[in-house]
Amino acid sequence: MLRREGWEVNAKRIYRLYTEEGLIVRTQKRRERAQRQRIPSGQAVRPNQKWSMDFVAQRLADGRWIRVLTVVDQFTRECLLLYADTALSGEKVAVALDAVVAGRGAPQSITVDNGAEFASKAMDLWAYQNNVHLDFIRPGRPVENGYIESFNGRLRDECLNVEVFFTVADASRKLNHFRDDYNHHRPHSALADRTPAEFAALCSGGNDGEPTALENAARFPHFPRTTATARDRICAPVSSLLLETIT
Repeated sequence: MLRREGWEVNAKRIYRLYTEEGLIVRTQKRRERAQRQRIPSGQAVRPNQKWSMDFVAQRLADGRWIRVLTVVDQFTRECLLLYADTALSGEKVAVALDAVVAGRGAPQSITVDNGAEFASKAMDLWAYQNNVHLDFIRPGRPVENGYIESFNGRLRDECLNVEVFFTVADASRKLNHFRDDYNHHRPHSALADRTPAEFAALCSGGNDGEPTALENAARFPHFPRTTATARDRICAPVSSLLLETIT
């Protein structure tokens, strides 16, 4: 711009005058992001193979903010965890996941965004110790974690926007009630109008760790294929199970 106005430009002099006038634009150093795949990771074909994880924010009645850690199973659509706290670090996320893994085992991978908590050393250590691959989506591409985004939208519309949370304990109680209702009483169109718990029990022969998983399963008849083995039926993808129900 100075050259276009006819000024004789000396880079060092310009820089000195620029700094003396306090005109330096301080650019924020880019944060190093965790390594992530650039190829599609593929869909889950059996329960507990792939999870999705994210955060949602909510305000308490007194104005304080809390964060809710949400975890879903990509195959069965089960909500595995709703954990609320005023602050959620990588260490707290790892502790919360330990409780889920203790009840149902560790998945092969967990799809997450590039948040500081998921890319932390604590989560990296947890993933290494549990032999879990953290599948980071590309920045600005939430559609690559569509399972959790869809669930978070339903959580927002059906729970967070209609409930009043007075304390963290109150929020945890109401979130657990929503989780139980979602898993055991909400039929899912992608699961042939079964609830996530019913579908999980169907795929695992009724051994999914939930005592009430089969409470309503009798009203959803299952027609097994005559040419397929029991192992094929357990590990069949969702599309095959839908075809069984239709036929």
